[in-house]
Amino acid sequence: MRRKIYEIIGRVLLYGCAAITVGLLLFLIGYILFRGIGGINWRFLSTAESVIHGTVGILPAIKNTLFVIIVSLIVALPLGVGAAVYLTEYARNRRFVAAIEFASETLAGIPSIIYALVGVIIFCTALKLQKTLLAGSLTLVMMILPTIIRSTQESLKTVPQSYREGALGLGSGKWHMIRTVVLPSSIDGIVTGCILAVGRVVGESAVLMYTAGMSMAMQSFSIDRIAGASGATLTVALYHYAKENADFAVAFSIATILLILTVIINFSASFLGKKLKEWTYG
Repeated sequence: MRRKIYEIIGRVLLYGCAAITVGLLLFLIGYILFRGIGGINWRFLSTAESVIHGTVGILPAIKNTLFVIIVSLIVALPLGVGAAVYLTEYARNRRFVAAIEFASETLAGIPSIIYALVGVIIFCTALKLQKTLLAGSLTLVMMILPTIIRSTQESLKTVPQSYREGALGLGSGKWHMIRTVVLPSSIDGIVTGCILAVGRVVGESAVLMYTAGMSMAMQSFSIDRIAGASGATLTVALYHYAKENADFAVAFSIATILLILTVIINFSASFLGKKLKEWTYG
């Protein structure tokens, strides 16, 4: 009888926690959409801020955000996945692997402002990149790399050892086994790490304010000029309008764009992961 009471209490607590979590999430999403969806129109999305013309637009911020996401993932994903594969499949020194894992977990929890200061010292000053989008993207690479490494590692560890032994027993080489058996079996974890990394890049502001700048001016669409220019991403623009201008209507509209962009990226990553798995096993 006592065990049944404890089971009922535990179940009520679990359902209550789940309901509170879902309720808070729905309230947050609903409130942002309610406050921001009305301010979104084509002019808002396709123009730049101009005092002379009296326009409020976020096209430069959207362009800068996409540039930062693409560059960060292009650099961080190969490095992170490659490091995770080496630590899981090739490294034989367990103490070395444990030290790297501990360092990765520690670095993943460091406040972003510390990464911002390191980025200013290394990329903006020592490498003379100045306060540019390229410097901001490279600083974000340092910040998301531990997350990608740890999530990929944990996913690789879930692949049964029998898969590896079976592939090697059939005459497969080490790298061929990893490429055709281990990585396809752990693609879900790699995609999860990618989603977590993108989420942190999209939502980051402190790092980019220090290393990429807060310029709201329209830059050329050429890649080299964007990389060497100072510019604000959507989160930095949100801070600018909410804190500096006290224009919360525009700030909530930018928050809505960020919300929609995050959902699109997450669904795209999940869809791509499923297609890669189907193509691999196809």
